[in-house]
Amino acid sequence: MPISRKALRSAGAERGRRPCTGFTLIELMIVVVVVGILAAVAFPAYTTQIKKTRRAMAKADLLELANFMQRVHTETGCYNPGPDNDCSTAADAAAPTLPFTQSPKDSNAKYYTLSVSVSGADTFTLTATPISGTTQDGDGLLTIDQAGRRGWDKNNDGDTDDSGEDSWGH
Repeated sequence: MPISRKALRSAGAERGRRPCTGFTLIELMIVVVVVGILAAVAFPAYTTQIKKTRRAMAKADLLELANFMQRVHTETGCYNPGPDNDCSTAADAAAPTLPFTQSPKDSNAKYYTLSVSVSGADTFTLTATPISGTTQDGDGLLTIDQAGRRGWDKNNDGDTDDSGEDSWGH
């Protein structure tokens, strides 16, 4: 049986070009550029969220220490009772020893140093200072006092006296 012309044409088409598989270099470069743009937008947002999360942990630790200081005052009548737990003696301490001095308290990685200053029997200020060389470096210190007044040194000038620094903000 002779082979028809139609059959010869279709056989030639099958032997000619194969269908393309894979990616062209242009397609690959477009994907690389899109991924690069997404990473350039996402990474700063990610690091900002990390700072906010660590700052929130420091705030929680300051609140816990403020509660500790209120318990000291309730038990002894002052914030600086000294080793004898008596507020009326000359042996009053500059400040009680805090149960922990770094934040977060339950992790090996530390981002804030926590301290207390007592300027009398009835006042205290707790401070969370960002640790140099960590992602929190330059984030500004956080404070809370015996009256619950909070401060955040947003401009990182070493105090919470500037406008807008009288709360922990967001």
